Parts: sequence; C-alpha cells; structure tokens
Amino acid sequence: MIRSLVQFAEADVRGVAALAEDGTARRLGGVKSTLDLAQQAVAADTSLATLAGQLAGQPVDLAGVRLLAPIDHADPAHLLVSGTGLTHLGSAEGRDKMHRAAQAAKETLTDSMKMFLMGVEGGKPPTGDPGVQPEWFYKGDGQILIAPGEPLVMPSFAEDGSEEPEIAGVYLIDEEGRPVRLGFTLGNEFSDHVTERGNYLWLAHSKLRAAALGPELLLGDLPTEVRGVSRILRHGEVVWERPFLSGEANMSHSLDNLEHHHFKYAGFRRPGDVHVHFFGAATLSFSDGIRTQEGDVFEIAAEPFALPVRNPLARAVAAPMSKVRRL
Repeated sequence: MIRSLVQFAEADVRGVAALAEDGTARRLGGVKSTLDLAQQAVAADTSLATLAGQLAGQPVDLAGVRLLAPIDHADPAHLLVSGTGLTHLGSAEGRDKMHRAAQAAKETLTDSMKMFLMGVEGGKPPTGDPGVQPEWFYKGDGQILIAPGEPLVMPSFAEDGSEEPEIAGVYLIDEEGRPVRLGFTLGNEFSDHVTERGNYLWLAHSKLRAAALGPELLLGDLPTEVRGVSRILRHGEVVWERPFLSGEANMSHSLDNLEHHHFKYAGFRRPGDVHVHFFGAATLSFSDGIRTQEGDVFEIAAEPFALPVRNPLARAVAAPMSKVRRL
C-alpha cells in the first residue's frame, strides 16, 4: 500500500517516487512532479494513492538521488505559503512568555493567551459548522520553500533564526475553484522570534522567512496523534532536543476549522494555485533560551513520516538599503 510521495532529481531529470508501507520506493511513469500527478488525479476523479499505484514502476534508491521539496510549482507566484498559530494545546506557553513582559502591568492575559483560549473554547465545534477563526499569517510564495538538506538562510537583518516543527497541509485549487487536499508534509516553519518578541505587531515581519519541508507528502488522513522529536546539532553534537506533539488530539482547532478559515477567502481559491498551509507548533528551542548560530543543523522527525526534515542555518550577505526608482 502506498503511504507517501517523494519528488527527486537524478542527473537533472526530475521524477516522483511512491513509498510503500514497507519502505520501498518506486518511480512513477509519465509524471515529473507531484503537481502533475495531482492534476491527473483530479481530472480522472481518483485518489493520488490509486493513481500512483497504477503508475508505479521501477525501484528507486532514494539514497542515490537528490531529494526535492514534496510540492512545487513551475511558476512560484502560484504557490502560497501561509500558516496559523496558537492552535496546539501547548502552543500558548512559549508565545505567552515572549509577550508577557510588555503586558504585565496592563492586564492579566496577553493577546496570545486570549487567542489560545478562544481556540480551546471554539476551535472544534461539534456541529461541523465553522468555529472561531485562528491567528493567520503569510510566509511567502513558492520561492521560499527549501529542499531537504539545503540551508535555511535568514536575512542579513534578521535578529534570530529558529525552528518551528510543524505539520503542513498541501492543497491544489481545482478548475471549479475548490480546494483539494493532496496530503500532509513535515516541515520547519522557521521564524525570527527575537523580532516577534520586540513587538507583537512585528509578527508579520518575523514570518517572512524561508521554510523547509521534509521530502514526503503523506497521503490520506493525518493521524490524530503525531509524535516527533525536534533537535539542534552544533558541530555534530546535540545542543537541544525536545519531543513535540501534533495531530488533532493535541490541537485546540480541528483541521476542518483551520482549512475553512483559510479557504473562506475567494482570493485563495484561484484555479490552478497550490497552497502549503502550516498548522502551528507547540515546541520551540527559543522558549528554552536557546540562541541559534550559523552552521547549526535543525533536525525534525516524526511518525508516520519515514524521512526527517534536516537543514543547516545560514545568513544572507548584507545588501544595501532598498531604494525605490521613481518614474
């Protein structure tokens, strides 16, 4: 049975492999990208797993090819990367620590804690109707997605570059303007927490960063309980490590609710577009006082994903001040 899909390149020739439950990988004939496969599946009104099973051919040694992000688009402007925060039952603690100092003398609860409690109370409506809307943020277009093993590059002006271990949903908007979920991927949403801590209204700035995805697109439903480990390695040694939890059993919002509040906007239902939407994190090294350094390696692993997200941290070369040309 096919569990997930992996995009890869071999001698500059792209391909897609289907991973079975036993870990074997087979090349899919007639497709060069996950998006190509998804478009064919939508047109045939069948599932990705079914179509991949029909196209699976020769074995592929994934150790001998270059792994790519599990989804991309020939025109990166048609791939939107976004996310939502304060969605996990443990997510408020770290955010609350960052913002409490600014609010301490004014009120008991920070805006972060208020938002979290709104989700706890109304993020999983039993009727199936829309629940309370979550925090939402924009990260960028398809250009920000980093392939497995490639550096996560923070801007030269960044105050921090820290990991956020998350699950992301991957979607294609069909010709009728309906979002179609292709599957799930393990990711490192990656943010600038020092900038965010400086002023909560800088959250939008702190999110305009690269994001790394693991190699796999998990097909079917996400398990209600996802258990993983996030760690940072420095000079080959682990300097921080903590388990993390995800899946609806550990979330204050249902996936249906998060998806509704993203795709309720008509601008996000443009036929042919692809969306990668992060569902939030609960475990951050920054909350434990860790300051990352260039060369640190982020490693995030979780079942049921067979392959981890692993990327080194780098900093971009400083650029001159942006100047706007006048016509």
